Amino acid sequence: MPGIRKSLLQLIFSGSFMKRWNDKLRPMELMEVDKQAHKMIVAWMLFELNTREMSAEERLAIGERIVEGGIFEYLYRLVITDIKPPVFYQIKANPAHYRQLTDWVLDRLKPRVECLGTPFWDRLRLWLDHPEEGDLARRILDAAHSYASRWEFHLITHVQNYDDELEEIEESFRGQLETHRDLEGMPELLQGTGSHLGRLAHLSGQLRFQKRWSQTPRVPETSVLGHMFVVACFGYFFSMAVGACRARAQNNFFAGLVHDLPELLTRDIISPVKRSVARIGDLIREYEFKELERRVFAPLEKGGYRDLAERLSYFLGLDVGSEFESTVILDGLIREVNWDQLQTAYNQDRFDPKDGKLLKVCDNLAAFMEAYTSLRNGISSDQLQQALWRIRSEYQQTSLGEGVHIGALLADFD
Repeated sequence: MPGIRKSLLQLIFSGSFMKRWNDKLRPMELMEVDKQAHKMIVAWMLFELNTREMSAEERLAIGERIVEGGIFEYLYRLVITDIKPPVFYQIKANPAHYRQLTDWVLDRLKPRVECLGTPFWDRLRLWLDHPEEGDLARRILDAAHSYASRWEFHLITHVQNYDDELEEIEESFRGQLETHRDLEGMPELLQGTGSHLGRLAHLSGQLRFQKRWSQTPRVPETSVLGHMFVVACFGYFFSMAVGACRARAQNNFFAGLVHDLPELLTRDIISPVKRSVARIGDLIREYEFKELERRVFAPLEKGGYRDLAERLSYFLGLDVGSEFESTVILDGLIREVNWDQLQTAYNQDRFDPKDGKLLKVCDNLAAFMEAYTSLRNGISSDQLQQALWRIRSEYQQTSLGEGVHIGALLADFD
């Protein structure tokens, strides 16, 4: 049975330190974890649109490859760090050189990833060993990667002095995106904010500007966007550890990936404020719903993407009042269920299950990592210390099943 270790959580979180475009003048620091989050949100949109006519089984197979392929590529990127794209593409074009680099990457990943089990490791090796495969999942990930990287690139172009690489980089992105124009949704994404789909992708990218713990000095200063990706990865790994069915694991990843999307409309209001001020949580939720309807759901439906809007609503738990409620779909209706029901009777693909308790645990674990890492880097404050104490206390006795004890996992962070 797959397990979760401290080193795996730290590996995923390490992308919060990894800077992008660090050979260019930047108006702000651009971090790898933020780009990965933006990429996977776009990949989810393309996945939903390009599998509309497929059977449930086909959709699940492609969804699994997209989720895991995105994670595999992120892990690869964490190891090769600062190799510039033109250099990496030259290495990739030479099978022998790429093989050597990939073997080196796998050697460094194995100690951290092998706790997830041999099947996961085998899928990781297979994905990285065959980058030339051009199935739908890889094409969607490639398109999403190019979109998110180009969106990021446009943030820095207007502040550059003369740089003879800029035109070449722009042309490269344009060429990469054009090769995927036949994918459903790509023409609209390439229109940018001129299309309803492009506006949603653009709004999602803006969450990189929104810092968490905004009044608390921290190292690193994580964004809402990057936090969502960390929660998504944690959600997928914990889903594996508790034996979740394929649909539940994918839903947990995508739900984690968008769970803080409403904060684009309200900013990151910290939990103590929501809990301490009477009715403020309810008022915030009501405002979020109105703004989501006006700025996200209504435009998607107007643009012919009602199914995308419905799926996003399911992940955000709008029908049940919270993204942290466990749900299934029975006879076409969304129903709340408890943890035991989700683990037994409803842990089947046909019920389209989504965890609430598990995602809440992952959300708090990501917050714990943010506070813990900052303290380890010498940045201390009452807010960070209190956050660690609160999360340790809350989960000291929490178990998600055999071999998945949250209190024991947190005890490793000393």
